[in-house]
Parts: sequence; structure tokens; C-alpha cells
Amino acid sequence: MALTSVLEAPSLGLLLLLAVGASVVEVKRPRGVSLLNQQFYEENKPFTCLDGSKTIPFHEVNDDYCDCKDGSDEPGTSACPNGSFHCTNAGHRPRYIPSSRVNDGICDCCDTSDEYNSGASCMNTCKEQGRKEREALQKMAEIAKEGFKLKQQLIEDAKKSREDKQQKLAVLQKEKISWETQVEALKAVKETAEKPEQEAKERHKKAWEEVQAARKLEKNKAVAAEIFKELDDNEDGFVTVNEIQTHPELDSDGDGVVSEQEAEVLLGGVGQVDVTSFQETVWAGIQDKYKSENQQNNLSEKEEVEEEKMPAYDEETQILIDVAEKARNEFSKAEKSLKEVESSIGSLEKELMVDFGPDGEFSYMFSQCYEMTTNEYIYKLCPFNKVAQKPKHGGAETSLGVWGSWAGPEDNKFSVMKYEHGTGCWQGPNRSTTVKLSCGKETAVLSTSEPSRCEYLMEFSTPAFCQEVQDGGSEHDEL
Repeated sequence: MALTSVLEAPSLGLLLLLAVGASVVEVKRPRGVSLLNQQFYEENKPFTCLDGSKTIPFHEVNDDYCDCKDGSDEPGTSACPNGSFHCTNAGHRPRYIPSSRVNDGICDCCDTSDEYNSGASCMNTCKEQGRKEREALQKMAEIAKEGFKLKQQLIEDAKKSREDKQQKLAVLQKEKISWETQVEALKAVKETAEKPEQEAKERHKKAWEEVQAARKLEKNKAVAAEIFKELDDNEDGFVTVNEIQTHPELDSDGDGVVSEQEAEVLLGGVGQVDVTSFQETVWAGIQDKYKSENQQNNLSEKEEVEEEKMPAYDEETQILIDVAEKARNEFSKAEKSLKEVESSIGSLEKELMVDFGPDGEFSYMFSQCYEMTTNEYIYKLCPFNKVAQKPKHGGAETSLGVWGSWAGPEDNKFSVMKYEHGTGCWQGPNRSTTVKLSCGKETAVLSTSEPSRCEYLMEFSTPAFCQEVQDGGSEHDEL
């Protein structure tokens, strides 16, 4: 049987018991033995080691010689290296200390019982410590009581809010069906209106392109006629092989000279051409090479034709365009409304799927953010969303993790939140944050730290974590 106390941390019932102050009754037993284990130490009867390994005469208990492997025969001395000494600490909480600390000159028990033979100057501080602890525990109990009242209201609000959201979701789902029907109908209207509109636009564009082509052709013929006059040196109404040969830029074999044969080829295999033949057959073959004094003016006039804007649509075509545009606008509005409804449905469904605690008490924190400022950073906790850190004096925000799951122990699942997959550390893992919850009247980030590289810890208080205060409780082992 172990000697360690079952009361390392006070239960809420014990806190209340300590708060009202209970009288302590001293029961006769060997030094260093707790009331819980007193039954195993009966005077004038042989003592059996608590691990059952050996039985010794009772007078060998606390004789400063270790007989039992578990050290249970020396609860009041330092003879056994694995022994435990029980501090009664009347007026305060009892505790166990390693037996190696007995009579070591340092007072570990507030009632000084561990230094009974060391000569150490110790003062019994149990009553004062007990008073301070009772005050602190009483304050904790009051906070827990008030916090639990707030929690009850949070639960009621959460229940109503969830019902409202479920009703809203049902309405939105009906709206979605309605908008889907409208979108399909307006899409058909749009497509029906766009077909004649597109056909009319294409007819208009084709007619304009034909006008442009005719104008370009006429302009090109006019330019060709001007070039013909430039080439017709003797102004006899013909451009001859000899006249072509006077223009070395028309050379085709790269020797810088236009031969008679090359000139005939450029003229279409004949010795001379009139203006009509020049426009129809010769000009196209030489226009990229021929250099004319008036060429720049000709290019400017060509560009002017090309840059001319297409004329406005005729009335009939414009009516078709207006009808199609109206259909497109109505379809776009309906499609936008459908997407907005779908987005609202998605947000509501996502929220309704979040585990907000046994009674939904944590739901009030959804879509909220809580900040804490230190000397260097502003920390932001957005429950069920993310944790972030930003330099106090300006700079980019760094993700310390996004919502992962509840991560408390099996019997206290909702005591810890885990946020994972934050911004990666330089040559290290992605940042993550553990958020430990505590009971409090206010919802606030209490502290932040970085126990390990890139692994952050936050203390977070909320009334949603408060538990109901029970009057009374189990007695501790010295009462």
C-alpha cells in the first residue's frame, strides 16, 4: 500500500471544508504516519511491511534502521531512502515529503514536525498558511460560483442560438431551391436572347469588314497608281523593264543590281505593263521593297483607314442587344443571390458541426477574437479558428496554428484546445499552440509562453469552463 496522500490537490469540496475551518483531532500513532495508514501501526503487535515482504517487532518501527524494502517501517526517520514522512500540518493541508528530508535542518512541514531532532529553528506557520489558503480558496469558490451562473446563461443562449440557426438554415435551404429554379429559367431566357443578338452583331461586323476591305482596296489601288507614275520615268503610260532596273532596292538575288530577267519576273514575265496591270499584278510583289518619296504619306493614310471605328449598330440590332443585356443582368443578379445563399448555408453548416461542449457552452466564442499584449507582441486567440502573433510595433502577422480539436484528457476533454499547422519555423516544425482553459468570470487570454521551440502555450479563462460548486466534501485524512 502506498504512503502518498490522495490529497495532493484540494478538491472543490475540500476547499469549502477548509474555508469554514474544521477542528483537528490528533490520533495517537507513530511519527510520520498518516491517519489513513494508522490502522497498520498497532502498538504491541508485530508490524508487517506494507508491501507484505516482512514482519518485525513493533519496537523496531522508527528505530532509525530500515527493515522493509518499501521503507514503511521508518515513516518518521530518514533511515529508508524510499520512505515517506507525513506532515500532519494541523490548521493547514497535510502533505508527504521524502524521508530524506527528515531532520536535514530545513523545515518542510509547516508544523515543523519533520525537524524534531535537528535543532533547526522552525516556526509553525500552518495556521497562517491555512488562513491565506482558505481566503484564496474561498475567492476561487466565489469565482467558480459566479462563473457557473454565467455558464448556465451561456448554455441557455447557446440552445436558443442553435435553434435559431437551424431554423435559419431550413429557410435558406428553401431559398436555395427557389433561386436554383430562377437561375435555370433566367439562364434559358438569356441564352434565347443572346442567339439573335449574336447573329445581328456578326452581320453588322461582317458588313463593316466588307466596307473596310473595299476602302482598303481602293486606297491600295490609289497608292499603286501613284507608284506607277513614279516608275513611269518617260510618262508614256507604261512601266518597262528598263525603268524597273533603275531601282536597285528591287533586286531579288542580293547582288545589288536588278537584271533584265529579274525585272521581267517582277513585271509578270512581260516587257512592260500599263497602270491596270501594275495595280492588279505587279504592285503586290514589290510594295515591301520599293522606296517612294511619298511612301510615308501613303502609310499614314492607310493607318487612318484601319483605325476608323465601326459605326453604331442599327436600331433593330440595338434592340436585340438591349433585350439580351437585360436578360444577362437578371441572370447575374439571380446567380449572385444563389451564391450568397449557398455561402450562408455553408457557414451555418460549418458552425453547427463544431463541438462547442456538452451543452454548447463554448459557442459564444465562435467568430470572436481575444488579444493579449506583451512587451514584444500582440497575441490573438480566435477560438475554433486560429491563433496569431503580431509584433507590437508593426509587422506581419504570424500564424501560431489553426483550429484542430479538443485535446484534454479523456475525463476532461474540454480543458485543452489544440491549434496546429501554423507558419513554419526556420529549419523547424510548423508552429502550434496549446490553449489550457480555466474557470473565470471574464473571457480573456491570461498568459502566453513558448515552452518548446515553435510550440506555444496559452492560459485562457472563460465562464464556460466553470463547474457547479458542491457544498461539503470528503474529509481529509487528519480530521
